[in-house]
Amino acid sequence: MANLKDLKNRIESVKSTRKITKAMQMVAAAKLRRAQEAAEMSRPYTERFNAVMAGLASAAGGEGAPRLLSGTGSDNVHLLVVMTAERGLCGGFNGNIAKKAKAHAAELVAAGKTVKIITVGKKGRDAIKRDLESHFIGHVDLTEVKRVGYENAQDIARDVLARFDGEEFDVATIFYAKFVNVVTQIPTAQQIIPFEAPEGAENEDGTLYDYEPSEEAILADLLPRAVATQIFAALLENGASEQGARMSAMDNATRNAGEMIDKLTIQYNRSRQAVITNELIEIISGAEAL
Repeated sequence: MANLKDLKNRIESVKSTRKITKAMQMVAAAKLRRAQEAAEMSRPYTERFNAVMAGLASAAGGEGAPRLLSGTGSDNVHLLVVMTAERGLCGGFNGNIAKKAKAHAAELVAAGKTVKIITVGKKGRDAIKRDLESHFIGHVDLTEVKRVGYENAQDIARDVLARFDGEEFDVATIFYAKFVNVVTQIPTAQQIIPFEAPEGAENEDGTLYDYEPSEEAILADLLPRAVATQIFAALLENGASEQGARMSAMDNATRNAGEMIDKLTIQYNRSRQAVITNELIEIISGAEAL
C-alpha cells in the first residue's frame, strides 16, 4: 500500500502543476486575443494584394517577366522555409508543421529533387535537424522578439531573395499553421517563389485595369514585397495558432491534473482509512489479550 506521506507529496505536487498550467492557459488566452486580431486584420490586405498580383501576373506572364514570377526554368532545387514557435507546451502545433514539411521534403527527395531547409523558430529547428540535418542551411532566431512585426518578415524575405538571386534554389515554399479557432490550426504549405497566387486570389469581379508604368515594371517592384507580405501573413497566422494551441493544451493539462488529484485523494483517504482500521484492530486485540 502506498505510503501516506508519498501520496500527500504527490497530491501537493500535482496541485502546484495545476496552478502553473492554469496560469499559462490564462496568459495564452490574453495573448490569443491580440494575435487573433492581428491575423484577422491582415487577411483583407493580403487577399487583395494577392488578387492584384494575380491580375498583374496573368497580364505579364509572357516573355520578359521577372524571374520571381516566371521562375528559373527549372524546379530541381527546392527551399523550404519552416515556421514554428520558439517555445513548446502548445500541443501538436510545432510537430504538425514539422511533420508536413518533412513529408513534403521526403516527396521531393524521392522525386530526385534537391531540398534545402531554413527554419524560423527553435522548435522547428530541433525537429528538422533531428531528421533532416543534411538539408539544413539556416535558421532565423526570433527568441528576443516580443511581438512579430513586418520588419521581421522583411529580414526573412531579404535572406530568401538574396539566396534566389544567388541561384541557390529554384522554388521556395513556406510552411506554417493557418488559424481557424482555438482547437483547429491547419498546417499549410504555400509556394512564394515563383509567385503563385493562393487559391481564390483571382480578380472575381472581372474589373479591367490599366497600369502605368507597364505590368512588368510594377511587378519588378511588387514581387519582392509580395514575398515579404506572404511571410508576414504566415507569421501572424502562426502567432494566433500557437496561442490557440497552447491555450487548448494547457486547458487539457489543467483538467487532467484535476482528475489526477481526485484519484490520488481517493487513494490517500482509502490508505489512511486502512491504517486507522489496522490501528484499531491492534488496540482491540491488545485489550482482549489483557
